[in-house]
Amino acid sequence: MSLPSDQFAWSIVIAVLLAGTLAYLLWKQRKEIKAGEKKTKETVASVNVNTKQLQLQAYERLILLTDRIGLPNLISRVNQPGLGIKEMQVLLTQSIKQEFEHNITQQIYVTPEAWDAVRNLKEQNLLIINQVASYLPPEASGSDLNRSLLELIMNNPKSSLQNVVADALSYEAKKLF
Repeated sequence: MSLPSDQFAWSIVIAVLLAGTLAYLLWKQRKEIKAGEKKTKETVASVNVNTKQLQLQAYERLILLTDRIGLPNLISRVNQPGLGIKEMQVLLTQSIKQEFEHNITQQIYVTPEAWDAVRNLKEQNLLIINQVASYLPPEASGSDLNRSLLELIMNNPKSSLQNVVADALSYEAKKLF
């Protein structure tokens, strides 16, 4: 009668071995899952840091853009004595458009409101240049256009969105931290 007892003992040994093996496999699987979760969290944190860096760089570039297309800075940078009014008008408007197009990809990293502000600044400056040029006589020089633009800005400092847009971009960049 020892035979059934031996079978029972072996059954218990096999059951204990199976249970132990299953417990070990379950423990190992949970450990791997936890390691994967930790790695995922680290990856997400790394992506968030990289995204914030890209966003901050975009705000920096857009603040630089607002400075570069601000009429006083634009005029001092592209001024070429001897040009007629139409040539200067074209040079100023093309410079604004080129600067804007060069930075157009930055819109994916900033808020829609920030991008709209930059676009509105561009449109406002183009409008001001074209309107002032239309009021001057056709024989006026490029220097006359530049002088009229600068006088308009000096007499109406609030007419330019440049400082407002730069302040808004700076405020949004600071919110990233």
